[in-house]
Amino acid sequence: MSHDISVNIPQNLDPVYSNMIQIAYKNDEFTFVFLHQIPGVNQARAKAIVSITPQHAKNLLAVFTKTFADYEAKFGQIEAPDGKHQENVTTIRGYS
Repeated sequence: MSHDISVNIPQNLDPVYSNMIQIAYKNDEFTFVFLHQIPGVNQARAKAIVSITPQHAKNLLAVFTKTFADYEAKFGQIEAPDGKHQENVTTIRGYS
C-alpha cells in the first residue's frame, strides 16, 4: 500500500529558522512554538506556531527517532555542545 502524496509548497512560503522551542500540551493537542533567540539577548521572537493531535505527536516522535538514527549512521553521533544538554526547550503543561 503506497502512502505517496503530492505536496504543494507555495512559492511565497518562506523558510523559518528556529533555535529554541516551547512545547505546550493539553488533552487533545500539542502546540509547538518555534522561536528565534539572538545570542546574548534575553529575547526571542516567535517564528511559527504548530498544533497537532497527540497521535500525530507520537508519530512525529517515531519519525524523529528513525530519522536521527539514519542521520547518525551516515554522518556520526550528534553531540550537544560541550557534552551538555541544551536548555532550548520549555514545556508548558496543561495550558488552557
